[in-house]
Amino acid sequence: MASKKIRRRDLIQQVVQEQGGVSVGALAEMFGVSMQTIRRDLDILCDGDNLHRSHGRIELAEGRRNTPFDQRAGTNLVGKRAIASAAAALIPNGATLFISIGSTALSVARALHRRKELTVVTNNLSVAMALSEEISNRIIVPGGEIRLPDRDFVGEEVVEFFGRYRAEYAIFGTAGIGAEGELLEFHEAEVRATYRMWRNAQTSVLVIDRSKFGRLAPAVGGTITQIDHVICDRPPAEPFSHLVEQLGDRITFAEEAE
Repeated sequence: MASKKIRRRDLIQQVVQEQGGVSVGALAEMFGVSMQTIRRDLDILCDGDNLHRSHGRIELAEGRRNTPFDQRAGTNLVGKRAIASAAAALIPNGATLFISIGSTALSVARALHRRKELTVVTNNLSVAMALSEEISNRIIVPGGEIRLPDRDFVGEEVVEFFGRYRAEYAIFGTAGIGAEGELLEFHEAEVRATYRMWRNAQTSVLVIDRSKFGRLAPAVGGTITQIDHVICDRPPAEPFSHLVEQLGDRITFAEEAE
């Protein structure tokens, strides 16, 4: 089998694991192939116990369908707490900030619970709820449909939404980081929303754990070396040491700093 097919099928499984399910049309658009090509991939991928087809979608099998967002939020808790604490230390009372989707960004929001008079622009409903406990905060979210189970807003409307605001800080994660530092996402709309967010902020803050280095996703947007501050739990594996060198004092390893 061609390596391109193997990589695409591996990525399809990863997308389904992340999101719980995805349509054939969305996969075709994501990978730039025909729906017939995706259907052939699904014939192979669904020949087992992990995935199944349902009404033009591929989904996790019933017995394996835990809430993907809650699964991610419950992993590497020590590392995420350290990352969140380091990121929150950058944010003063009264700041205006963007906060993106993702479980690590949510950890940062929770670490900001003692901050007051924040203006938070976010497409992450869980972030909005976490910061709504402080009544001096102002929280701005887009309209539209909430994506479940992740409890966030995605799509072109979100790109336009972030384009209407400016902030002092942008706090965001990424699905993966390529060999040359590419910031990778599962959807082009997520790439455009993240790009608009950090371009409209005075200071960009990328929050990731070391597992994101080398993790594949199909959509590319910017590189890690363009970011003002990168906060990671621990140093990545040796093949990515050149990126650490390029970042210099712009990267913080939160577990070492504690």
